[in-house]
Amino acid sequence: MPEPEQPAYASGDLVRTYRHDPPHHTRLPRYARGKLGVVVEPEGRAPLADVRAQGREDAPVEMIYAVRFAARELWGEGEHDVVLDLSESYLEPFEEVDGDVR
Repeated sequence: MPEPEQPAYASGDLVRTYRHDPPHHTRLPRYARGKLGVVVEPEGRAPLADVRAQGREDAPVEMIYAVRFAARELWGEGEHDVVLDLSESYLEPFEEVDGDVR
């Protein structure tokens, strides 16, 4: 039996969501695109809903992560946090270059 793949991100990792706007269904909410969050935990693997929604059977199986965002990051106001379950392909590592958040 093959070893399960290790998650790309661990609890506490800073990630940014992709800013893409695909021409089809996506489970990445528009308000969360390009936003900075913190991985709460990996939640297991599942077929990519974006592909399944197109009626295709070839959806890649990806790790799903619970990612916490400050409401202020998402909407510019609010003192609470929001947790979203997001597929790995929606995320990229957080990078800071010379104090500039990318």
